[in-house]
Amino acid sequence: MYSHIQVGARDLPRMVAFYEAVLGELGLVRMADDVEDGPPGAGWQRPGQHWPQFFVQAPFNGLPATWGNGVQVSFAAASRAQVDAAWQTALAMGGLDEGQPGLRPRYSADYYGAYCRDPEGNKLCFVHTPQLAQSV
Repeated sequence: MYSHIQVGARDLPRMVAFYEAVLGELGLVRMADDVEDGPPGAGWQRPGQHWPQFFVQAPFNGLPATWGNGVQVSFAAASRAQVDAAWQTALAMGGLDEGQPGLRPRYSADYYGAYCRDPEGNKLCFVHTPQLAQSV
């Protein structure tokens, strides 16, 4: 579906700490910090898989990072417990609640999700469905 997703950061150390904790709950691991071209940042991926990737990084154009109105990054979780853990960790790390974990039958009878914003305002979703869990 996608190769990589990147969100900008104004406070890179804070954002890296946030995503390290939250994405760890989903089983993602940090990639080596060997950025040769471009600004500093950090990336995560599933163990043993090169793609897809998620990055938090200072913007390439040198302007301050901003969140996108109407933009959301959604992460597939292997279980409802992972959804709960990622959301709770996000809030503990300075994220803002945008919707506690629970079933969202308006999307699908088996859609279990939770929503938050990271410390810089990017909207995140953690979602579990049995079909998505097969790919996690």
